[in-house]
Amino acid sequence: MHPRLLKTFLAVARNRSFTRTAEEVHLAQSSVSDQIQSLETELGAALFIRSRSGLELTAAGETLRRYAEEILTVADEARAAVEAAAGVAAGTVMIGALETVASMRLPKWLSTFQSDHPDINLRVKVAGSGDLLRKLEDGEIDIVFCFDKDGLDEGLAKRTLSAEPLILIMPPQKEAAPKRGDLSTLASMSFVATEVGCIYRHLLDKAFDAAGMAAPKLAAEVGSIGTIARLVAAGTGVSLVPRLAVADALDRGEISEMPWPGPMRTASLVMIWRRRRIQPPTLKLLLATASDSFALAKPADARPRHAVSSPL
Repeated sequence: MHPRLLKTFLAVARNRSFTRTAEEVHLAQSSVSDQIQSLETELGAALFIRSRSGLELTAAGETLRRYAEEILTVADEARAAVEAAAGVAAGTVMIGALETVASMRLPKWLSTFQSDHPDINLRVKVAGSGDLLRKLEDGEIDIVFCFDKDGLDEGLAKRTLSAEPLILIMPPQKEAAPKRGDLSTLASMSFVATEVGCIYRHLLDKAFDAAGMAAPKLAAEVGSIGTIARLVAAGTGVSLVPRLAVADALDRGEISEMPWPGPMRTASLVMIWRRRRIQPPTLKLLLATASDSFALAKPADARPRHAVSSPL
């Protein structure tokens, strides 16, 4: 069983569709179908059946899935062990990051790393945290930089890089800003938030829960942090976000900020990778330098720029 066929098989099992798998792995749909047919012929068993909701694994397919994951893991570890024994520190590291992390935290560090290690090719994938973690678990990405979220799979490891201040953002010169330390005034405010499942929405819901407050009234749900900043600037509502995510808009004076008055004051920026008995030398080197080289955020109690006064 060729690893390429097993990777395609696992992608089909995950997507339950040849079409979605073809888009994900950048192959023609006919090529995906041919690979699955080749695997079924080799094993002498049907791996999928069609249902109203999409492709379903047969009993044989479910059995193969467990072995396919293990086979690919062992193959990955064998490659890493050989590279380590040969002293190889070259190759490609696939990095996944949220858009704001990729633009605000990675460039300087990755540029320095690339200069110090020219034989290592760095590739960066920008996406939402859910998509990034799925790709990490599937082996398509080696390391992910995102904000921490509860319920991390036990097969993954993480390390905190910085504590990013949580702030309330609102239009400049907002007249009715909440009083510092006063949570009661937030109950009457409308918030702009990302959609359920996004890490920024998770942080919003978690912060309100930690404060013992009901979920806020939402003026709008949007798909990106950039849209949140623009809607807040236009007066649609206020929002609660890590300061890092809106630093550019704050610097341009498009929005103003105030420290979140609840007990949860920061969001942890983390890097996450797969646990393996032997890490590839290239990834091991990157992990070793990340903690020391990653730029730390300023303290949560530092004086914010473009801060609003509190008239209450």
